Amino acid sequence: MGEKTMIANLKPYPEYIESRLPWLGMVPKHWETRRSKYLFLETDKRSTTGTETRLSMSQKHGLIPSSKIDEQPLVAESNVGGKICELGDLVLNRLKAHLGVLALSPMHGLVSPDYTVFRPIGNVSSQYFCFLYRSPYCGQELRRRAKGIVEGFWRLYTDDFYDILVPVPPISEQAAIVKFLNWSNHRLDRAIKAKHKIIALLTEQKQAIIHRAVTKGNDPKVKMKASGIPLFGEIPDHWVVKPLKHFVKINDRTLGETTDPAYEFRYIDIGCVQTGKLVKDPETIRFSKAPSRARRVLSAGDTIISTVRTYLKAVWFVGKDAQNLIASTGFAVCSPNSDLDPEYLHYILQDASFVDQVTANSIGIAYPAIAESVLARLRIVVPLSKAEQLDLKVIIKTQIEPLASAISRLEREILLLREYRTRLVADVVTGKLDVREAAAKLPDEPLPETLENIDELAEDIVSSDEEIAA
Repeated sequence: MGEKTMIANLKPYPEYIESRLPWLGMVPKHWETRRSKYLFLETDKRSTTGTETRLSMSQKHGLIPSSKIDEQPLVAESNVGGKICELGDLVLNRLKAHLGVLALSPMHGLVSPDYTVFRPIGNVSSQYFCFLYRSPYCGQELRRRAKGIVEGFWRLYTDDFYDILVPVPPISEQAAIVKFLNWSNHRLDRAIKAKHKIIALLTEQKQAIIHRAVTKGNDPKVKMKASGIPLFGEIPDHWVVKPLKHFVKINDRTLGETTDPAYEFRYIDIGCVQTGKLVKDPETIRFSKAPSRARRVLSAGDTIISTVRTYLKAVWFVGKDAQNLIASTGFAVCSPNSDLDPEYLHYILQDASFVDQVTANSIGIAYPAIAESVLARLRIVVPLSKAEQLDLKVIIKTQIEPLASAISRLEREILLLREYRTRLVADVVTGKLDVREAAAKLPDEPLPETLENIDELAEDIVSSDEEIAA
């Protein structure tokens, strides 16, 4: 049976009964429902030496040995006092459990003392229940049980977790569900990873086109000269190398503290921007409800570049739709003067020859940042002729447009695959689909681990004030 056919042929169970749980609905007739306190017991053993393997929580990949990650936000000086977990324990981030931030421990290790460690009671599959608790259906119940005034500080307390009623298939069926979901997730992850690799290659090609244009121009016969900067190499003889501040004003407009509290604007934070594009629509908020960092006023023709967490390489050109657009103070807003075409500037600022200068001059480990004064002194290479700038801009746009379209198409396909995976897991763990027959036909050998690239993984690590304290 082919992989697609196996999933497509899944059917509901023969008989169902009412679970009497609003979030669950009907369940297979032979399944039980139990409170979580009869399935898991909290354990709170602390490390006295701090020598155990430290594990970091990732919403996407679960608990990961911290040593696998280069960028470790808010790493504590000592692991003494961290909570000990064992293979198969269920670990919840109490502040974010309602968002699905929980995972199985892959080994003996330690986690943040603000996490909750649950050990399975009796003969249950921790992996099945991890799938279940992370599913959107059960997530509604976790969210309802979490307590707090401000959403970012909601906590799921142990007694509230214990009180949650969940479906409990027979143990053999729990194993079959886990086997099937591991198999299907592995294949979906493999497809997603393949698309990511293609995106990386297309992005590399796109950046090479930009780099060539903004450092070498488009005339192969033009006389070249040494730029004096290794990142630029040789440049056309008639181009100039000058500090950025010679061509732009930085952070020229600021939203004042006396702004009308009812003023509504579209807010761009660091999470909205990747190199050359928005990845999330700006949030519309009122000034009275906005974070204190929502202060950078944007206008059409500006380019914003991240000055905190500079390894993200977040650079974006503000097009015509700039009305009521405000950016975080984590960005520098570069407004070009009349010597530089605005859109050509944004290609300069997203090129590696500039971005590498930004990261090299950033200070800090977990959240590297660059000062505005230092950014202003970084040098760029520019043709002074506006006509040449415009020609190069057209050449760049023409050459990268098909690459950008292909990348967008692949990103949409990845989104659909992820949505499909989430729905498939949710339907299987709640008994909407019967996978017993399909699981019986699968091989017994374990599947290889599939982690997507480490850079993405580092960004996915869940971090805040709950990390391991000294």
